[in-house]
Amino acid sequence: MNLENPAPASTPATAERVLVLQGGGALGSYQAGAYQALCHFGFEPVWIAGISIGAINAAIIAGNAPEKRVERLKEFWEMVSAPVPWNPVSNDNRGRSLFNEASAALIATFGVPGFFRPRVPPAPLWPQGSPQSQSYYDTAPLRATLERLVDFDRINDLKTRLSVGAVSVTTGNFKYFDNFEFKKLGKKIGPEHIMASGALPPGFPSVVIDGEHFWDGGIATNTPLDFVLDEEINNDLMIFQVDLFSARGPLPVSLLEAAEREKDIRFSSRTRMNTDKNRQIHNTRRALRELIGKLPDYLKNDPSVEILCEAAKESTVTVMHLIYRSKNYESSSKDYDFSHVGMVEHWNAGVRDVHLSMRHKDWLERPQSGETMMTYDLTGDGTETLEGKQE
Repeated sequence: MNLENPAPASTPATAERVLVLQGGGALGSYQAGAYQALCHFGFEPVWIAGISIGAINAAIIAGNAPEKRVERLKEFWEMVSAPVPWNPVSNDNRGRSLFNEASAALIATFGVPGFFRPRVPPAPLWPQGSPQSQSYYDTAPLRATLERLVDFDRINDLKTRLSVGAVSVTTGNFKYFDNFEFKKLGKKIGPEHIMASGALPPGFPSVVIDGEHFWDGGIATNTPLDFVLDEEINNDLMIFQVDLFSARGPLPVSLLEAAEREKDIRFSSRTRMNTDKNRQIHNTRRALRELIGKLPDYLKNDPSVEILCEAAKESTVTVMHLIYRSKNYESSSKDYDFSHVGMVEHWNAGVRDVHLSMRHKDWLERPQSGETMMTYDLTGDGTETLEGKQE
């Protein structure tokens, strides 16, 4: 029995790269911009896990060759971002806030090209129990978009690991659709699995998979970080976690701000709490290994110790947080404001935050000094600019 501590990665830069993408609707272009910037720094994920819009971005990335991924992401976000007949005043927060609300109202009324369209007649006019009576929008356009932009054969050939989360409508149980696990079962990932992960009610209809109805995974948990950490205990991981809602924020001073703050808290999935919890678990495992190593020889082959040894196994994990932080003029409609100007802003924010995080790359080369899990958030409040670079 080997009771030695597993050899940690010499630095986070040598660990397996993982991309974790939270849900957040229209804010998802922040993730696309972040991925584009990560490519600039040579980041090539071997595993991508996503929920809701994060699942769509993940499928586009995993379902294309590396040299085509950014192009496909741009194609998707250009298609789903709606042009508006006027331009907002950039230096007027109130005017911009009114623009965003008007844009979101147009989206709610007319839908998003290539993504979803309003039901005609509306859901309340359909017979009770029919699929059309249970959601405001039809997501058939999204299936066509996924079939066009995503090579599912590539996903099912396991070129890159892909995991997307959804929740059962009838049991409330969370389920991950994972191409590596599906391969073992003789199953394949298809457009329906990505759509299930993003089927947020009552806007979108549930998606039936193997006779079971699924809704958006964000209802239960909006980030797949826990799944990644539970699944991989052998290989060292360098995780970029790209979140679209911030758990931290100022005290609201208006009804609109209260609505936005509530949504931020609900969908942030308590990012820092989860990473703190997992870091505590990792450090507990390390302490357990150290304790086992101090046992006298006659106890080391005890069956109970063997169970503890198995439980103490783990990898070294580094998590870099990239968290979108709202502008002063954004409200609770920010996740369904698919305006083109908003899309470009979110995309550029993702690019900027990666560059801010990579200004001092010494954290990538820094040994973990015995810690089995380290977390970083190097963007601060997101207002810092890059010296010598334009926003």
